[in-house]
Amino acid sequence: MQRIYEPQDLLEGELLQGMLASEGISAHLTGQHLTGAVGELPTCGLLGLLVDDVQAERAQQLIATYNAAQPLANDEPENFQGVLLC
Repeated sequence: MQRIYEPQDLLEGELLQGMLASEGISAHLTGQHLTGAVGELPTCGLLGLLVDDVQAERAQQLIATYNAAQPLANDEPENFQGVLLC
């Protein structure tokens, strides 16, 4: 297995793990149980996505494409005033 990516936080790690799974790539997220101790540990390098060697290149391409994505122009409602109402 190869460590192909270091997510910034647990949410990003789980999101990318799910995205890779939807593409048929099994990924393992390491360090997820260490994030609760961030106050005591350095925050860099705690999380990592691991995939099989044969799937590493494809997984890296998918993550690079995900990170390069831009929001669609004019994708906001016309009455959008900068506040999200839920």
